[in-house]
Amino acid sequence: MAQAPESLNLSQKEAEDKTLDRDCTTLSRHVLQQCQSFSAQAQDLSALMNRIGLAGKLIARHLSRAGLMEGVLGFTGDVNVQGESVKKMDVYANDVFIAVFKQSGLVCRLASEEMDKPYYIPENCPIGRYTLLYDPIDGSSNTDTNLSLGSIFSIRQQEGDDIDGKATDLLAHGRKQLAAGYILYGPSTMLVYTIGKGVHSFTLDPSLGEFILTEENIKIPNHGSVYSVNEGNFWQWEESIREYIRYVHRTEGYTARYSGAMVSDIHRVLVQGGVFLYPGTIQKPEGKLRLLYETAPLAYVIEQAGGRATTGLVDILDVVPKKLHQRTPLIIGSREDVAKVESFIQNGH
Repeated sequence: MAQAPESLNLSQKEAEDKTLDRDCTTLSRHVLQQCQSFSAQAQDLSALMNRIGLAGKLIARHLSRAGLMEGVLGFTGDVNVQGESVKKMDVYANDVFIAVFKQSGLVCRLASEEMDKPYYIPENCPIGRYTLLYDPIDGSSNTDTNLSLGSIFSIRQQEGDDIDGKATDLLAHGRKQLAAGYILYGPSTMLVYTIGKGVHSFTLDPSLGEFILTEENIKIPNHGSVYSVNEGNFWQWEESIREYIRYVHRTEGYTARYSGAMVSDIHRVLVQGGVFLYPGTIQKPEGKLRLLYETAPLAYVIEQAGGRATTGLVDILDVVPKKLHQRTPLIIGSREDVAKVESFIQNGH
């Protein structure tokens, strides 16, 4: 039976209302909805996420014009505190986050892998009781080849007065994060975040200049076919990790995907399922990735989506760092796939 015109018009109107409602759900509004209040902390988190979104917009704009401007691509010639060569884009993105949060009135300290010590904003400290920890550009080796990049962020509340400027209160497990997430600079610019109430994604609409809600309450599949790891390090790993790689090579149904930008690879795992690995090596068992700026924020996101993140021996969010730039191995993704990697590590082969 043909549907009545009135019914068709009603269905179309409902669809239009739903689309318009979604288009009006900006990042800052969504945070307030998640908090289900207009309390001081809810408004703070909304404002903080709005500033992170602004940093993402500025970096995305700069990246989109990188090949057309002088002095954007390539290396600076400097080496950061991690002993890594610094790209010009690393410096720009780090400066963007500092500039954006100087104006926020909320953040007293910023800490990133590009800075030896936290950056203090004294004028904010009397009222700004929050700290932003971030990796300004993840996958900077992709900068000069026009591949995906990312930024990773985490928000923590300051504990104590930090009179000596050593920020020792940051040396705490990852479950103390108030919010965490990442920005993915790809064909579109996406922002994914959690405040401990599920994982939500937003896409930057350039015509509006706003991050608009894309998907709420993302759930990672319990199992996926993708494994993501830099197999060029195969002979530097412990035998247990090498044996896991041999296992996926001889088992039907696995697909290797590795982009060189962790945010990009983990976003794929979040959406499609699977596992991302960045294990330690025989010479450097602590691994390469930084706990406070990289592995803990991403672990918070993946756990909130129903996945797991571990060093292979302990959950990432339970690791208590002994220093600001502490490193950890990382195995992260779907619960079943992470468990499979753990079984090789725990059995020693």
